[in-house]
Amino acid sequence: MVLDVRGLTMDFGGLRAVDHVDLQVNEGEIVALIGPNGAGKTTFFNCVTGMYVPTAGTVTIARPGTDARQITRMRPHLITAQGLARTFQNIRLFSEMTVLENVMIGRDCRLSAGILGAIVRNRKTVAEEKQVVLDSYAMLEMVGIGRWANETAKNLPYGAQRRLEIARALATEPFLLLLDEPAAGMNPQETRDLVALIRRLRTDHHLSIFLIEHDMSLVMTLSERIYVMDYGKLIAVGDPGEVRRDPSVIKAYLGEDVSA
Repeated sequence: MVLDVRGLTMDFGGLRAVDHVDLQVNEGEIVALIGPNGAGKTTFFNCVTGMYVPTAGTVTIARPGTDARQITRMRPHLITAQGLARTFQNIRLFSEMTVLENVMIGRDCRLSAGILGAIVRNRKTVAEEKQVVLDSYAMLEMVGIGRWANETAKNLPYGAQRRLEIARALATEPFLLLLDEPAAGMNPQETRDLVALIRRLRTDHHLSIFLIEHDMSLVMTLSERIYVMDYGKLIAVGDPGEVRRDPSVIKAYLGEDVSA
């Protein structure tokens, strides 16, 4: 198990956005979290990744082959260094920097030179900088946008910006990748290409993937296990077939026609 969340609860004043949620992701698994708008999905993501400090509960991660470590109140950059990376529902790129530079920033948590090395610029530092460029370009090639390496990030087509966010997350060398609505705003062909990319990344990089997504075709095609939230609570867990047939899910989110 690479992610183990127990009793996660998040209150905003008198509003309980996440209510004692348990969720697990196993090694090599693709897991989805779905639910209607306002169900608490992104709040849950933000608690797991350190953007919010939860009111109660624990978040534990374990890189395969290592001991489990609790990250419940750890800062986001430290969580990233532990091997958990994420993308955002609203694209968060450094828009005035190049595509390559955006990915290079993601490599920062894996660099060893430090401030002194950056000032002195000894042979080791220079070699590391060259390797960062090569590794970052390789990430861009991997997600299919290498040809835009020197383009300003804001000038990329929308679908390519989504891929750039994934490349930057991959640059941190995660074992667990969290994707917050990765297909948002994509056309059907871009969505199909994204499904193929996520599957390839899982296989080639031995990743476990946890995603939030409203595109139910993508969720049902890609996920091996699905958690369903409504009003901050989990209402169902199962494989796509089980979730598709669950009456509480049909009522809360998927719509009566899904069972047809």
